Amino acid sequence: MGKSQNIASNQNLTNKLDDRILHPWEYLEYRGEDSRTFIDKSKGIYLYDKTGHKLIDGPGGMWNVNVGHGVKEIADAVYEQIRKMPYASPFSESTEIAAKYASRLVKYAPGDLKRVFFTAGGSSSVDSALRFVMFRNNVKGLKEKKLIISRHNAYHGSTYLSASCSGKERDKNNFDFADNLVHHLSSPDPFRKDSNLSDEEFCDLKVQELEDKIIELGPDKVAAFIAEPILASGGVIVPPKGYHKKTLEICRKYNVIYISDEVVTGFGRLGHIMASEKYFDIVPDIILMAKGITSGYVPCGAVVISENLMADLDNKEKVIFSNGFTDSGHPVAMAAASATLDFIENNNLLDHVKKVAPYFQSKLAELIDLPIVGDVRGAGLMAAVECVIDKEKRDPLNLQYEIASRINTHCQNLGLIVRPLFNTCVMSPSLIIEESEIDELVGILREGIILATEDIKKEGLWS
Repeated sequence: MGKSQNIASNQNLTNKLDDRILHPWEYLEYRGEDSRTFIDKSKGIYLYDKTGHKLIDGPGGMWNVNVGHGVKEIADAVYEQIRKMPYASPFSESTEIAAKYASRLVKYAPGDLKRVFFTAGGSSSVDSALRFVMFRNNVKGLKEKKLIISRHNAYHGSTYLSASCSGKERDKNNFDFADNLVHHLSSPDPFRKDSNLSDEEFCDLKVQELEDKIIELGPDKVAAFIAEPILASGGVIVPPKGYHKKTLEICRKYNVIYISDEVVTGFGRLGHIMASEKYFDIVPDIILMAKGITSGYVPCGAVVISENLMADLDNKEKVIFSNGFTDSGHPVAMAAASATLDFIENNNLLDHVKKVAPYFQSKLAELIDLPIVGDVRGAGLMAAVECVIDKEKRDPLNLQYEIASRINTHCQNLGLIVRPLFNTCVMSPSLIIEESEIDELVGILREGIILATEDIKKEGLWS
């Protein structure tokens, strides 16, 4: 049997094994037929499949491998912590490593956000924050103030409550959601605004929509507004300038708690550990962290809460915050988080992002010359390339075309993994990426888009 036959045989065996897994966001129509790429190893910004094929990790894992793959310092820290003490119950004990990390983390937090609740990931951070808000309001006697406002195109997680806050309609098939608790505003997407509106006018309309919704539902009933500073999985939607500050002012006006979901935008993606204040000029009441907190090496999340909110709860008689996880402040996760922060600080990665991000955005922006590319948008080291039928009308390609998946297929053959979202390609590479690697990434993406465009032209789907 030749080498290529051996590879094919091994791939078939692996695919059969993979059939035991129910994958996230899997089309069940194609279950058992989908041949996923099996990743065997990784280093730096690169992944290697079972055949040894080298691929740029364009999405940086899932927005989370911020410091790159195979960092020895993180691996060593995890190993040493496992040998020393792999686990201690957060319900009855504490650990020095969690306490020290919490103290380091809050130094990066804005304002009086100085309390940390550790979770197992992004979804549990969102869920815990919302439960905390409702818990606090119950303690304060505000038992009717429970409603949550989110936005369309937002993504906040996969637990029942966090998924209910998500506003991606394409994800809401055949699941139930807490529609009685969560209400959605329209997406603050400048690309979809009326061409007659200025950016400032569009911003004011979206802010007014928030105020109108609070008034409609009743200020005495609305507990929180939850917002990604940039709507990541919704297509890297960057709200217009001033939007965040104005929405925060509305929340302050009506005593609505502002939750900034920085699961994606945190830990260097925009050049800051927490971007809310330094990048978007706001000090929210709660900041949510996950993903980059351990660079994806070990699951972990955090809820950073203001002392102002905690003041209503501290030293309250017979009040128990009965929310937590087996893995809250897990010692191994804390070791990974500490080593990740060490790596960011010791290698000046935040400054590196500020240096290379403009180059990253400018090179991707050159793709706008392609006939099928309608918009290129982003900030820091996160970006989206959206394909459209008509650039003037900004009509997205029909979902059945799945143009981004076609682009990803071609890109993988050429050496790049893309995060395909129907008609949009998302990029969020590791923060260690260099300008020469950005050139390589964008060059492959350009070729992948051209090849996918030729495909749908040949099939008569677009002209």
